[in-house]
Amino acid sequence: MLKSDAVALPTVIQGGMGVGVSSWPLARAVSAAGQLGVVSGTALDVVLARRLQDGDPGGHARAALAAFPVPEIAARVLDRYFRADGREPGTPYAPVPRLRLRQDPHAQELTVVANFAEVWLARQGHQGVVGVNYLEKVQMATPAAAYGAMLAGVDVVLMGAGIPRELPRLLSALARHEPVSLPVDVVGAPEGQRHTVDLDPFALLGKVLPPLMRPVFLAIVSAHVLAEYLARDPLIRPDGFVIEGPLAGGHNAPPRGRLTLDDDGQPRYGPRDDADLNRLTAIGLPFWLAGSYGTPDRLKEAVAASAAGVQVGTLFALSHESGLRPDLRSQLLGQVRDGTLRVRTDPVASPTGFPFKIAQVPGTLADPERYNMRPRLCDLGLLRVPYLRANGAVGYRCPGEPANTYLRKGGAAADTTGRACLCNALLANIGLGQTRRASGYSEEPLVTLGSNLDGVRAMLRCHPHGWSAAQAVTWLLTP
Repeated sequence: MLKSDAVALPTVIQGGMGVGVSSWPLARAVSAAGQLGVVSGTALDVVLARRLQDGDPGGHARAALAAFPVPEIAARVLDRYFRADGREPGTPYAPVPRLRLRQDPHAQELTVVANFAEVWLARQGHQGVVGVNYLEKVQMATPAAAYGAMLAGVDVVLMGAGIPRELPRLLSALARHEPVSLPVDVVGAPEGQRHTVDLDPFALLGKVLPPLMRPVFLAIVSAHVLAEYLARDPLIRPDGFVIEGPLAGGHNAPPRGRLTLDDDGQPRYGPRDDADLNRLTAIGLPFWLAGSYGTPDRLKEAVAASAAGVQVGTLFALSHESGLRPDLRSQLLGQVRDGTLRVRTDPVASPTGFPFKIAQVPGTLADPERYNMRPRLCDLGLLRVPYLRANGAVGYRCPGEPANTYLRKGGAAADTTGRACLCNALLANIGLGQTRRASGYSEEPLVTLGSNLDGVRAMLRCHPHGWSAAQAVTWLLTP
């Protein structure tokens, strides 16, 4: 049974931005304002573990853990990570298990509990709908993450950065607490060889729970062709689409056709990269438009073009409730005020191979000198991909790891050039960056925003000292 009908979802979807920028306070505020608040589901295991190690200010994480339906599992997570007095200055965060095909119970418990906690917190104090956003590229986390969110009653699951063809079946099976196996792409695996990441809810929880309501699934895509492909087969058909254009923040789909760069080294997008709205309408499923739609006029244009509404990211990323570090938010707003903020689409920074938008903020890893000073390492591994070793075993590698390590694993040298460690940088954006014990180096931020800042400039004229998520919603829905 679907939890709700996609056609009845709100007009405005708050984007599922980065690691922890779309935090539970932001999603809760947007949902309470009557729109679809969305938490980012990426790296929530790391986020929860680090919040607990910092003493859980306000006690929010512990309140969510107290509501988890299997108390002994929540207690194990709390015992492992919670430090009542927080960390001593300069003390590194304790590591969490890295993603892999075969996951031990501790890794799955942490992921399930962390996703439960973020969604549970976002759902408190209102009757609105709450969503969670995942990346298809982070396949190995998806079963446990989605199950945790569903245990908390998530209304909508959104997924982009790939072709999310497996999600409808996965969500339906998890709603019945059935064992699931999600196919995972393994580089070098021969055709017909199947690799999966598995989750058995009963084995993990040790008890039978009542059936869950299956959340609505919205696929985030850039092209009408992909939307038509997904809608053609009932087994992989989503309940709706978010159509994300190349001006949206974070990861972007590569331009169609041969990649060419402009004089600033940014990918060139053209008419072929614009989705055909008439063909999208003909599919018969609701869709929301994203990427430069963060103003009242653009929302009206979208609805006039048969869209159900819009997805908006940057306007909410810079609101008071977002998880972005307050000093970074102030710096970004200051640059918008004085007209110096530039957002650049970097074709190589992301280890995923997708173009990635980077706000050019002084003092962050957007500065090439600071980027080159960072010790190159990969200790979180969220964007690692599995590959087949010569002996037939599965290994893991990331273009953002040390180049010699990546080459030793069979990777190409060209893949390492210009790659950034997004995992560590995005956690630094929300104040959860790692400190290295040996060198004392603290991870620095790398901020992503959408290219179009018209909505931000307009909001600054109305709210020169910043705005709340509710104020952003009210402005977007201006008649």
